[in-house]
Amino acid sequence: MTLIIVLMLVFSYVLIATGHLTGVNKAAIAMFLGTISWVVFVIWGDDFVQSQHAADYAEFLAGNVSTSKTVKYFIYDELFLKYVGRAAAIVMFLLATMSIIEILNNNGCFDFINEWIHTRNPKRVLWTITLATFLLSATLDNLATSMLMLVIMHSIVKNRSQRMLIGSAIVLAACCGGCFTVIGDCTGLLLWGDEAITATHFSSYLVLPAVIAWIVPTILINRELPSRLDIEWQVAPYRGDDTRLNRWQRLLMLFVGIGGLWFVPTFLSLTRLSPFLGALCVLSVLWVVNEAFNRKLMNADQMSQRRFPRVLQYGAIQQMLFVMGIMLGFGAVAETGVLTDIALWFKNTIGNIWVIGAVSGILSSCIDMFTIAVSDISMAESLFDVTTTSGDFGQNGTFWLIVAYATGVGGCLLTVGSACGIALMQMEHIRLGWYIKHIAPKVLFGWIAGMIILYIECLI
Repeated sequence: MTLIIVLMLVFSYVLIATGHLTGVNKAAIAMFLGTISWVVFVIWGDDFVQSQHAADYAEFLAGNVSTSKTVKYFIYDELFLKYVGRAAAIVMFLLATMSIIEILNNNGCFDFINEWIHTRNPKRVLWTITLATFLLSATLDNLATSMLMLVIMHSIVKNRSQRMLIGSAIVLAACCGGCFTVIGDCTGLLLWGDEAITATHFSSYLVLPAVIAWIVPTILINRELPSRLDIEWQVAPYRGDDTRLNRWQRLLMLFVGIGGLWFVPTFLSLTRLSPFLGALCVLSVLWVVNEAFNRKLMNADQMSQRRFPRVLQYGAIQQMLFVMGIMLGFGAVAETGVLTDIALWFKNTIGNIWVIGAVSGILSSCIDMFTIAVSDISMAESLFDVTTTSGDFGQNGTFWLIVAYATGVGGCLLTVGSACGIALMQMEHIRLGWYIKHIAPKVLFGWIAGMIILYIECLI
């Protein structure tokens, strides 16, 4: 049965990697993996429990006779809920950040970006929109941020070939910005929740590699843009009967939403509670401010009708389901004990954490960056306890930094490696061959440059 569960995981990898060809949504694949793996685990639960958790199960029985019912209760209480809790913490954080983005956008808080880039100069448009993406994705979910910026870009740039180049730069900026903070990407959230990293140490080491990985390819993309962009500036969108907030109200909502999320690491250090509680607290405060500013519109017959919320909602929900499915699936695999054997094989065969990181980055571009990151983290944690281990696999160890950077940026080497890239493919109808020819070499150059910077930082 261990072999069957592992084969299901491998088959899911193949389906996720070929999702752009088969048309099967990777969130559906991940959810199927997560559910069926635990069903198989429970059916043969007695064998797994006796081989992997004999001592804990004996303590759970407290002298009572073992039955199939007690085995199922043990699996549910002592094993399954642990992985549900880890996945739910990330999903709830994504839900909070997605909701924050939707509230801010519906109130025109991101209209400042349109004002900021009100020009036909391609350099200013490219660097302004990617800089905004880079900064926002460091605080908000990188998928929601990239989709927000892609919609803004799509509404003003009318030439498709120009949108393809700028959209690729937006996706890269979102992934690079998200990878250097603990709240900008699911991998950072997972590592932070497992106490493998601390927020300050993580960001201090990854900010420079992330900036390099973003700037270098963007410079190269900028050279392919024409001297003048085909841009059409539109009238501010209709938001109901009278929803245009004044500038200070929009700035205040931005401060509450974006600034509040920057307080989440401090919230964790003070309370030791899960980060999603801090994000939900920020969301609740922003919600109250939103209703206070729009109190005259709460009963309006016609409320906001915009493209942004629906796009963000569907994309974020798919990402949340994907995260839940992948983490549950890996939980079932981990409880079979096979991850420890695979981790030992990698340790004895490869050994070098930088080689493992490089391979993980390449694989993340073909499969999915979060899937590969979870694979690396799960295997490492099956061998090492971050709370007692020192060195590369202890708290703030080098291995966690390598995995976060290599997979976070490596997922942009191909559009199929990240949810942001898939959103770009769907929105602009980009073919994989075009991306490999025009964008992938530039991203690879920046990714390697960032790896070199990270290597030098870790040596120092």
